Amino acid sequence: MSWRVAKECSERKFGSAPRKQIIMFLADKASDDGSGIWCSKGTIQRHTELGASTVKRTIKDFLDEGILIETGQKKRCKNGHTIVYRLILAKVMLLELTREPDLETGFTVDPVQTGPGTQPMVDPVPGPHRTPNNPKTIPKPQSRKREDADDLEAEKILAAYPSDRLRDKQACLTQIEGAVNEGIAAAEMLLAVQAYATESAGFTRSRVCFSDNWFQTRRWQGYIEEIHAKRKEAEVVAADHHARLACWISDSHPMCQHITPSQVSALLASELVTEAQVQAAGLRS
Repeated sequence: MSWRVAKECSERKFGSAPRKQIIMFLADKASDDGSGIWCSKGTIQRHTELGASTVKRTIKDFLDEGILIETGQKKRCKNGHTIVYRLILAKVMLLELTREPDLETGFTVDPVQTGPGTQPMVDPVPGPHRTPNNPKTIPKPQSRKREDADDLEAEKILAAYPSDRLRDKQACLTQIEGAVNEGIAAAEMLLAVQAYATESAGFTRSRVCFSDNWFQTRRWQGYIEEIHAKRKEAEVVAADHHARLACWISDSHPMCQHITPSQVSALLASELVTEAQVQAAGLRS
C-alpha cells in the first residue's frame, strides 16, 4: 500500500465514478513507485461492487491510455494468471486536478451602478456614493492568532518525527492537538518525539512505526513518563546536594570554600541557611 500513490490519484479527475473507484483500489495496492499491483479483475469487481464488464473495459482503457502497464504474471487463478500491473504516475500527474477553480466575477445585463443615481424618479433620491458590493471594498481578514499558534506547535512537533515514516499528516496533527488540549505540554511532546527519533535511528523498516499509528496509540506517553522520572530524580539529587551544602555552611566546614555564589543564592532562596550563617562561614563579608 502506498499513501503517496493514493494521494496523487485522489487529487486527479479520471472521467467517471467507476474509473476513479477502480484506480483508487489499484493505487491502494501499489508500492511508492506505482509498481507491484497484482490483483485479478474478479478481485477488483468484488471489492468495488462494479460489473465485470465495467472492470474489464476500464482496465483495458487504462492500458490503452498508458496509465497502467503490464509488468508480468504473479500466480495462477481460475481464469489463468493474475497479471501484475504498474501505475504510471507521470501519466496520472498530467490529468486535471480535482480542486475547485478560482471564482471569477461575471457580469449582469444591467450592471450595478458604482456612482450616485442620475436617472429621473418620481421621488428622486440620490444614490449611494459607493455600493456595498463595490469591487474596491476589501474585506477585513479574520483573526486566527490562537489557532495559528496551535497549528505551528503541532507542525513543529510533527516535523521532529523521522521523515521516512510520516503518514497521514492531518490525522497526526489532530492527535497532537488533542493531546495538547488534554493538558500535555507541547514542549514535553516535542521532547518525546525527539527521544523516539534518536532511539529508533538504526531500526530496520520492520521495527519502525508510522507517524499516524505512533500518535494514535499514544506511544509518546512512555517517553513523557520517562522524562518526568528523570526530572524528579534530578530534583532529588539537587535537593540532597543543597542539604549537604547547607550543613557545611551551618558548621562553617572548610569545604565551604568550594561553594559558588550562585549556590549560596539558591540556598538563601530556599531558606536552608540564613544570611548570618553565610557570613559566619566566610562566604560573604
